[in-house]
Amino acid sequence: MFRVIRATLLVALLSVPACDRSPRRSGFIVVRADRTISGRSAYPLALDPSRVGTYPSDMKSGAGYFYDEVLEYRVWFNPEKGAASLNGKNDYCVAFAQYEQAQAFSQTTRGAEEPLVLVLQREWIGEPEHGHFIPEKGVRITEWQVQWLPGSNRRATSIKEFLEHPKEAGP
Repeated sequence: MFRVIRATLLVALLSVPACDRSPRRSGFIVVRADRTISGRSAYPLALDPSRVGTYPSDMKSGAGYFYDEVLEYRVWFNPEKGAASLNGKNDYCVAFAQYEQAQAFSQTTRGAEEPLVLVLQREWIGEPEHGHFIPEKGVRITEWQVQWLPGSNRRATSIKEFLEHPKEAGP
């Protein structure tokens, strides 16, 4: 049964348009993907390591309060801030299946930012205006700060509990 669910999810992900993208492409690219996993991890591993580096790079950041799956960790580079020019003057990233590899890479590579995490959301909390929360459903991909992951993995009752006792911290 798990294989059927996972296969269905992967088919859905393949057909997802680049959610939350601006109409114009930014020129951002993924220049490399590290799909290796070794040892234990402080954070969830990528759902499907073979897909790491294949997700759209033009994602908006944040929002939703909950995530369903981790897709990859990203380390972003900006040539104007000292990174090598691997994409002209445009930003680029390197994608990882495991947080620890992304963190080590970001600490040892010139011009690297702290890792971000690309998450899949099937249900989340929309906040069209401050303090106004709306439960949302669909398939959405967004970048988060890694520190938002703990305690944010959606359970069956997470949305209901959140709406009963809203909080204003987190993504």
